[in-house]
Amino acid sequence: MTQVKNLGPGLLLCLALAIPSWLLGKRFPIVGGPVFAILAGMAVTLFYRDKKSTQAGIAYTSKKLLQSAVILLGFGLNLSEIAKVGLTSLPIIVSTISTSLIVSFLLYKLIKMPANVSTLIGVGSSICGGSAIAATAPVIGADDEEIAQSISVIFLFNVAAALIFPTLGGALGLSNEGFGLFAGTAVNDTSSVTATASAWDGMHPGANALDQATIVKLTRTLAIIPITLALAIWKSTRAKQGGGQEGAFSFSKVFPFFVLFFVLASVITTAVISAGVPSSVFQPLKELSKFFIIMAMAAIGLNTNLIKLVRTGGKPIFMGACCWVTIAAVSLGMQHLLKIW
Repeated sequence: MTQVKNLGPGLLLCLALAIPSWLLGKRFPIVGGPVFAILAGMAVTLFYRDKKSTQAGIAYTSKKLLQSAVILLGFGLNLSEIAKVGLTSLPIIVSTISTSLIVSFLLYKLIKMPANVSTLIGVGSSICGGSAIAATAPVIGADDEEIAQSISVIFLFNVAAALIFPTLGGALGLSNEGFGLFAGTAVNDTSSVTATASAWDGMHPGANALDQATIVKLTRTLAIIPITLALAIWKSTRAKQGGGQEGAFSFSKVFPFFVLFFVLASVITTAVISAGVPSSVFQPLKELSKFFIIMAMAAIGLNTNLIKLVRTGGKPIFMGACCWVTIAAVSLGMQHLLKIW
């Protein structure tokens, strides 16, 4: 009862912001519910000063509920379907992910970007936008402002991709399959992949690039597993090498156990669908995952200083642009090399 009293006000505030953000995200998928939620949270925090009663619930939502959202995300992954269709795109996926991580690391060194923001932008650009940032943030100990800044950068280039890529694909003479691969590997967030591929299908009746793009995107999502595990090992190793207080750092403290539940959810989904149960059974859990992410983003917005975010946004936007351009170039280059388009 005490925990409900402590967490309740903050949870209700996040819920109150999440519901309209979720509805707006449905209406404007190019922007997406998570971005609306972050903006709403940042707007509220400009005027809302008495956070003492809501802080515990806000913190719970931005951390624990976010991890729950990643676990539920696993119920959207049918591993057998991904293995069947996604393997074709695997060389391109590996190339684009590697490119984004290398570019973000080099820029982190060259322009002296904060380490956590660099990691989140690199991972968010290369894997699956907000979901990858949600999975990675607790592992590296990123704070809410770093998460908000990274999500904002990813959002900016999601919108650019949805507006530019269909026309670019047509100008380059991409086939329907080729554009599906391009959208699935070069656009960050799932909702933006859907918007981009749907725009292509609207321009090319009967194309059905949306299905191809979605499966490629889901295959990319699986990269959350090795990336988060690698970051946990890296953080543990660095802490041990640091000695002193950090030398007592335990790997179990940063190991992303919620990722194991994400894998288990994917395995359950695959087994159940293989047994003949329709995938629509898992649709409510997938929707709940999306809603939890929106709630968590509202909480993150409530803990974010908008003025500071704008003031320090130049370098992150530059890094996001570099990742976005190089990923698109590598995706197209690999398709040309593999003679897919």
